[in-house]
Amino acid sequence: MSATTPFPVRLTERAVARIKQILAKQGKTDAYLRVGVRAGGCSGFEHVMLPVDTPRPDDLIAEFDGVRVVIDPKSAQILEGATIDYTGQLIGGGFRFDIPKAKRRCGCGTSFSV
Repeated sequence: MSATTPFPVRLTERAVARIKQILAKQGKTDAYLRVGVRAGGCSGFEHVMLPVDTPRPDDLIAEFDGVRVVIDPKSAQILEGATIDYTGQLIGGGFRFDIPKAKRRCGCGTSFSV
C-alpha cells in the first residue's frame, strides 16, 4: 500500500472504542485486529474480526486511534470502501459492516455476496 492508497476499510469512533475495550478485557492491548472475509454463511462470504499477535508479510496495515488493523490483499479487494461500526443496541447490536460491493446480505447480517 503506497502513501497515496487509502486503507480499504474504515472504522468509526464507536467501533474503535469497543475494539479497545474488548482487547483490554482479553489482555491483548498490543494485538493487531485482523479484518477479513472467508467463504461461508448463507450468502457466500462472512466477515471476520479477530486479534492476532503479528501481521503476515503481505498484510496491509493501518492504525485507527491506537487500534492496529491488518487485512490480507484478497479480503482488501472485497472489503474496499467498507465501514465498520458498532452499536450497543439490545436487539441487533454489535459490529456492523457496511460493504459497498455487497450485492446481497443474509437476514441476520453476518454474510454477504459480491
